[in-house]
Amino acid sequence: MKYIFYIAKIYSIPIYKPLVEYVNNSEIEYRFYISEKVAKHFPAEWEKSKILYNLKEAKEFQADFVLVSGNFVDFRIPGVKVQLFHGLGVEKPVHYKIRHFFDVYCTSGPIVTKKFQELQKRYKYFSVVETGWPKVDHILNFDTKNLRDRFNIPQNKKIILFAPTHSRKMQSAEALLPTISQIKKEDELWLLKFHELMDKELVAKAKQAAGFRVIEDYDITPYLHLADLLISDTSSVIYEFMLLDKPIITYRTLCWEDKGINISQPAELRPAIKRSLAKPEELKNNRKKYLQQVNPRQDGKISENLIKILETIELPKKKKPLNLVRKMQILYHDKFRKGYLR
Repeated sequence: MKYIFYIAKIYSIPIYKPLVEYVNNSEIEYRFYISEKVAKHFPAEWEKSKILYNLKEAKEFQADFVLVSGNFVDFRIPGVKVQLFHGLGVEKPVHYKIRHFFDVYCTSGPIVTKKFQELQKRYKYFSVVETGWPKVDHILNFDTKNLRDRFNIPQNKKIILFAPTHSRKMQSAEALLPTISQIKKEDELWLLKFHELMDKELVAKAKQAAGFRVIEDYDITPYLHLADLLISDTSSVIYEFMLLDKPIITYRTLCWEDKGINISQPAELRPAIKRSLAKPEELKNNRKKYLQQVNPRQDGKISENLIKILETIELPKKKKPLNLVRKMQILYHDKFRKGYLR
């Protein structure tokens, strides 16, 4: 079997790392088809010789499967188009939007699987398989040895990670940042991780504020391990952090308010922090319960499982819709890549 790893966004790189690691230890042939942004952050351990630099090379490779973490894929590339998803954003309606590009949806857990099975009954042209989300392997298998030293984090401070979503309707940054500036303590180190699409003006203000460390890395994983506590809203990073069984504070979350301490006003933040750090095990059972719905497979072998499932999958005979409008967007879209990367 031959695979293409189709990577448009920098923050998607960690999703593919365990997949690449698995196929490197097999006889599977694969290539990368990447955006210019991703090319600038191409991991040192990945082989640049495996990059396909243009559509012609992608066509000539004749992949069996094209693995996509984003919402769009160039329909002209041969192969079964597989949606991996770019996060565990099970609370957001957009997570379930069908754009008619994909032949297979690899779902993370029962709550997502059920909704996509309902959509499959409606559209009938794609398959749905529950594999788990590949990035979970990356998180659970991440090397944490001497992590504080590696990232120059003081040993004597509590680490609080603030990672809001970028959506204007759901984000907590605008409401909470002024409060955080007032309530942070000397024995705490605050790490701020903003989404790539977060409002630039808001990010600039945060960088100017004293007492914060704004994370510029595309991979949040080491900071999940470093943090004693996560503060967020509806970001899928909440479920990534829950894998590590540590406390969470959410601001006006949309789903499962008791997965962490949910607050509705900025003034509630400091009491919630105090409670979380004092009783980190308090909502342990809730975290486990909801992870069983979102991503129950946590054995570190999701990527292996996903590849094995794809190699035996049966696809419906019904063809995808023409999808002309979105196909035109792909044809004239110059933000993904400009024909070549050399």
